[in-house]
Amino acid sequence: MANSRLEKIGTIITRTQGLLKSGAMKFDERPLWYDVVTAFPPLEEPRYDRPAPRVSVRPIFYQEDTVRAKFHKSGKATFAVNLLDTNNLTPTQQFIGIYQDLSTQGALDEQKVYETAVELLEEKMRQQRADKRPTENASSTAYAKPSSTPEDSGKTVQLQDIFKE
Repeated sequence: MANSRLEKIGTIITRTQGLLKSGAMKFDERPLWYDVVTAFPPLEEPRYDRPAPRVSVRPIFYQEDTVRAKFHKSGKATFAVNLLDTNNLTPTQQFIGIYQDLSTQGALDEQKVYETAVELLEEKMRQQRADKRPTENASSTAYAKPSSTPEDSGKTVQLQDIFKE
């Protein structure tokens, strides 16, 4: 059994036990799952010929999934997103928030709510880009021109003082 690789001969547990007993596998080299399976054996034997259980899959769609799909399908969602930035909402999340706010007011039909939400998001994105531009330009000009007088940043030790002889 130690040199058999067929899954039809025994289960993975019995094959691993056989390898350990015969010495083909050292006890220190046993798989990570082996101790868990021996401590908590499965209720049903994991065999290849056992039919899969018939479990119904629950639908896991949310209300905003249709709106999100429509937004991405329209081609309006062409932007880069930093997935590591958890502080700011993505444009899709902003769009869904705007859409939900407009739909709760109930004054417009679904198509008008969608179009209005797209326009508001585009305006919000333009505003965010406009807000970022002056700070980027100001910071790049500050680094481009070194000032002749050092600014007081509240530090008591300056680099020139450290290397004086």
